[in-house]
Amino acid sequence: MGCLFAVFAGLFPRLGLFIIWVARPLLVDAAFHTWIWPLLGLIFLPFATLMYVILYTPGIGLRGWEWFWIVLAALLDVSHWVGTITQRRQLLAYRKP
Repeated sequence: MGCLFAVFAGLFPRLGLFIIWVARPLLVDAAFHTWIWPLLGLIFLPFATLMYVILYTPGIGLRGWEWFWIVLAALLDVSHWVGTITQRRQLLAYRKP
């Protein structure tokens, strides 16, 4: 079941984070002390927010290589945004007469 969720969260990080938030709200509450940060993460940086919630250890936080995975997930999110913007510009340039 865990492997199925990992594949599912990798393909649909927003839905994976939402499922964790609904099924295990204490995980999200331990990582974030307010609801606004996970909501903003759900909208703008879903992979990084999902990784942060999964890797966060209450009382300790994140250490060492855990930050590497957060940065890697954030870069993946940013590359998705850049790819979307690039495709939109190419589509608009193609449509111009």
